[in-house]
Order: sequence, then structure tokens, then C-alpha cells
Amino acid sequence: MRVITAIAGALLAALSLAPAAATAAPENPDMQPMIIGGSYAQNFPYAARLFFNGRENCSATKIAPQWILTAEHCVSGSGTYTFRAGSLDQTSGGQLVTANQIIKHPSADLALARVSTTMSAPFSPLGTTSDVATGNTVQLYGWGATCTNQPEINCQSRYLKVANTRVTSVNGSDYRGGRAVAVTRVDGIAAGGDSGGPMFSNGKQVGVASTSDRSTRSNYTHVGAYRTWIRQYAGV
Repeated sequence: MRVITAIAGALLAALSLAPAAATAAPENPDMQPMIIGGSYAQNFPYAARLFFNGRENCSATKIAPQWILTAEHCVSGSGTYTFRAGSLDQTSGGQLVTANQIIKHPSADLALARVSTTMSAPFSPLGTTSDVATGNTVQLYGWGATCTNQPEINCQSRYLKVANTRVTSVNGSDYRGGRAVAVTRVDGIAAGGDSGGPMFSNGKQVGVASTSDRSTRSNYTHVGAYRTWIRQYAGV
């Protein structure tokens, strides 16, 4: 059983010890909590909001002119994946682009979306294994609810949020058993629609949101551990 459930498992109670589903369904925006606490991001040009068949679903980052990085469990369904890239507001600004290819990592909770329209710079700078360590304070970015005491759909954030967390391990486990950076809450924590969103350490993206207990702990797939795989397709 998993103590920390996959963020995509939106129907599970926040502190549930129930096992995560073997295959995660696309996120249900009517049910998911997201970053609780934290604050609104002021400057984050790498952000990409993922929409599945036109509905808010996950978070992501643009990493190259035609490539977006997100979590594998965010793109497990059959349908159309579009992104609003480069805007803090999920309803306007930036560029609207559509994925024409999805590449899933074979054993980690990572996926790459190739989009049909070239996106404008800047792109998220990806870290290596040396860019994050136990004890670091890191930032989590994503869109989502500002409450836990009512249905999350009633208080989802229109604007990108950011939360500070502290790294407890760089050898954790993501939703699919891949290597992850584990963090604990400082002023906020990730859940629900933060799936696929970035963790930043010293100006570099070092993680992709994978699992959370929606209260104090989250696991982010370790970007540095999978740079070779990312570079193979996206060239970065």
C-alpha cells in the first residue's frame, strides 16, 4: 500500500492509505485539490497549463521550442492534450498549443509532449542530480485550490501558485517507482492539479510533481536522474 497517493488519484481521501490505481486516470478537475497555502507566482515564464479534451487537468513546463515536460499519469487517457504556455493566468495570455506526440518514460512518472506550434523562449532550465540535495528549500509551482474545507472546484486558482517546501530525500519513489525528490511542507504543499508541475531549486527545474499526501508531503520525479532520457527526445 502507498502512504502517499498519486496526485492523480483525486477520488482518494487526502490521507487515505488505500493503494493507488494501477493505471492513473486523467485528473478530474471537479475533485482535485492543488497547491494549498503558498502564494501567487510573480514571474514564471516556463509554466504550461495542461488541458485534457478542453478541461483543466495538470501542470507542466515548456522546456524547448516544441517540447513540454509533465507527468506520465497526466497523459494516460486517450484524447486531445492542449497547453497554455508562458502565462500565469490559465484563462488568457501566452500561447495555446496542441500536442501531436506523447512520449512516456518506461518506468518513471515522466512524459514529453511534442507540440505542433513552435513556442517562444524562455524555456525551463533543467537541473542535474547535483542541483538538489537534502535540506534544500525548493519551490513548487502549479494551479489550484486555495481551500480544503469545501469542494475544490469552488476555490481553484485562476493564477499560478508557488509554495516553499524542504527536501527530505533525493532517493524517494514516484508514482511509477521511479526516482523522486521527497519534500515536506514549509508554507504550502502540492496535490491534485499540480501533477506534472515543476519543482525548482536555485533557478533550475529539478522535479516533476508525481505524488502527495495532500497535507505535508510530496514526491517529485527527479529530473536530474532522467536527463539522458529527456535529452534523447527534446535535445535539452
